[in-house]
Amino acid sequence: MITVAGVTKRYGSSVVVDGVSLQLPVGGVTSIIGPNGAGKSTLLGMVARLLKTDAGRVTVGELDVASCDTRELAKVLSVLKQDNHLAVRLTVEDLVGFGRYPHCGGRLGPRDRAIVEAAIGYLDLEDLRDRYLDEMSGGQRQRAFVAMVLAQDTDYVLLDEPLNNLDMSHARAMMRRLRRAADELQKTIVVVIHDINFASVWSDRIVAMKDGRVAAVGTPADIIDERVLSGIYDMDLAVREVEGQRLALYYA
Repeated sequence: MITVAGVTKRYGSSVVVDGVSLQLPVGGVTSIIGPNGAGKSTLLGMVARLLKTDAGRVTVGELDVASCDTRELAKVLSVLKQDNHLAVRLTVEDLVGFGRYPHCGGRLGPRDRAIVEAAIGYLDLEDLRDRYLDEMSGGQRQRAFVAMVLAQDTDYVLLDEPLNNLDMSHARAMMRRLRRAADELQKTIVVVIHDINFASVWSDRIVAMKDGRVAAVGTPADIIDERVLSGIYDMDLAVREVEGQRLALYYA
């Protein structure tokens, strides 16, 4: 379980995350939604220890995120940041191999290589394994980074806007893969996502944020609701059920 207790983040006089308390159970896919500036990525960054909290406490499983050993945390929790920049030129296979670093210190053994192979296959990157990242499209690079995160083989996987640079077809394929990873690999996956319909279709639970606070938590049926969504996004949205899925209409 991920437990967030009274977590706050300030930048000067601006409070970006304001006393958030939240429990995310083991297993499944949790989507964090909300308007720009709601504090979604900041909250995820504090859970991943990419950002220091100004108040409150985060635990992942039995580990206190603020005080535990970095390598031990990396064996339990992996994270994909919203922006990923590399100072060195790497192939896809090299990048995915970095996911094994917390386990083998850079010296890949047979088990590490098998996990790298599985992650490359999971993200359908076999034909691109020897391609350098700077020779690939943004969507292909995004898939490679997600493969690296899966190769880390942690129980908890945090992804900040994993659909960046992906067209509709590849975005749907990515969400399918994340759903499979949760179900088949028994991962606990938390994603920050802007597309509320993808959140509705592929998530077990949704956390909706607004103005640095949690506005609502529940199943897709609870959150993809005209009243709830209108309060979060300050606009009128219609919700329709299509083939058993609740979808929001917000194009007009």
